[in-house]
Amino acid sequence: MDDETRLYRILAVKRFENGEDWRSICTSLGKSKAWFYKWVKRYKKDGELWPEDHSRRPLTNPMHTESDIEEMVRTIRKSLFGKDLFCGAQAILWEMEDLGIAPLPSPSTINRILKRSGLMKLRKRGYKPVGTLYPVLPSLRPNQTHQADLVGPCYLKGPIRFFSLNVLDTATFRCGIHPCPTRADQTIVDGIWGIWKRIGIPDRIQVDNEMSFFGSPTHPRGMGPLIRLCLHNGVEPWFIPMSEPWMSEPWRNGMIENFNDRYQQMFLGKRIMSSREELEKASLEFEQRHNSRYRYSRLRGCTPMKALEMSRARLRFPLEEKVPVHRIEKPEIGRYHVVRLIRKDLRINIFGECFAVPPEAYREYVTATIEVREQKLKLFLDRKQIDEFDYRLR
Repeated sequence: MDDETRLYRILAVKRFENGEDWRSICTSLGKSKAWFYKWVKRYKKDGELWPEDHSRRPLTNPMHTESDIEEMVRTIRKSLFGKDLFCGAQAILWEMEDLGIAPLPSPSTINRILKRSGLMKLRKRGYKPVGTLYPVLPSLRPNQTHQADLVGPCYLKGPIRFFSLNVLDTATFRCGIHPCPTRADQTIVDGIWGIWKRIGIPDRIQVDNEMSFFGSPTHPRGMGPLIRLCLHNGVEPWFIPMSEPWMSEPWRNGMIENFNDRYQQMFLGKRIMSSREELEKASLEFEQRHNSRYRYSRLRGCTPMKALEMSRARLRFPLEEKVPVHRIEKPEIGRYHVVRLIRKDLRINIFGECFAVPPEAYREYVTATIEVREQKLKLFLDRKQIDEFDYRLR
């Protein structure tokens, strides 16, 4: 406020106090009736500071988050971070929901609270890439690539021992969960088939070197239950490298490993279950809750189901209602892939069977592709074929 504006206000009120008519005051000062009576009212009400400007900030803000909600967000964030658990907006929101807090803030509101409070610090990652090119599978559309893993053994109250077969679509983050009593061949087939019936059949599925997936090192060319099931349904299995010097094996399957941590934290760590029936029901509820309500920054804040809807993709599902019974007939067409890092011995290990590779592959990732129809093992370095072997499947 400038001095002239303040002087006009004081002058107008003094002239009114001296008995001058408001019309002449407004006309001479070039002001309106509303302006005049506003400052007369302030003069009578506000005391010595009446000529000063008041803040135009609203007295109330319907969008303001209550202070106790903000404090709850900060407390939960610190608690999760201190336990080395997921502590982002979605994890905090689910924690508040489980505590029965209402109304719940949105994830964007939680992020604003964390930013204002200086709690957006990221964890430091221990992995440093070494420059060796790794064959990353595409994830541009739904069901282009799935990652799968077997979590366990886990225990229910009782105790009841079980494993959880977890699958994640890398494009939409939709998950599929199937509790397995054992790691037996038929159990894996049951789990994959059941998940495909809910989220669809992928083009590729990436897994680790669990024997339940590839079969047995005693019979490396026997094609385990997962390989047979996939090839009969037009799916290409990809097996990630075994343990590497600078990285533990699971993180080549990083998206499903992150989901496994979330599964442990938000499901197994919170639900008390005492029977397999209760476990199966709760697992399906968690799967549906994740797919319909969990929001990912990589999806621009969308949920997995919303991302699927926006893609307008047509998914492929199993045509048979009945689960295939293992031992599944050996496929005659298709291919599956094994990715390995080549060490000093210049050999590649395919489920316990070793083959020599050219020197150019040293310290590089080589993709071994088994062509079922041709009965060939082809080695690729950055999509360039570098060798080939006869590979008769048994």
